Amino acid sequence: MPDVTLCKERVPEIEKLFLKYVVTVKQVNDNVPIPGSYWGESEAGLINNRLYIRNDTPLHSALHEACHYICMQNERRSQLHTDAGGDYDEENGVCYLQIVLSDELTAYCADQIMQDMDLWGYTFRLGSARAWFEEDAEDARQWLLKAGIIDCLSSPTWKLR
Repeated sequence: MPDVTLCKERVPEIEKLFLKYVVTVKQVNDNVPIPGSYWGESEAGLINNRLYIRNDTPLHSALHEACHYICMQNERRSQLHTDAGGDYDEENGVCYLQIVLSDELTAYCADQIMQDMDLWGYTFRLGSARAWFEEDAEDARQWLLKAGIIDCLSSPTWKLR
């Protein structure tokens, strides 16, 4: 596993952040499979409005999965179990929003999550999460604006799509 920031010791802060979106964080015991994890291993899981994490879950994974919940439409949200689905534009919005929300956590920020995303293997056509976010993500930003998820300053509105 790449050396990325983990959820360990951050659960109360993660819970507080996602409570704003009515997402309940459920901590899973170490070495127990994570319910609703699409990728398995230590990756976060989603079932309905519950985000499942373990101590060894990468923080970027918890943010990414919760952002799927935030960015999907109500019809899919009501049936959510493991596979968040979504199209290309929504996936880009999810990646953009997870970077924005990283700044809401103590001792974590956009710089760190972008580094973690690169280490984990996220792929962007410009070669890095930072290059994508700074130079090629205007379509994702506009998608989030149109959906009412961020405001014109790219700050979270704390609203679901």
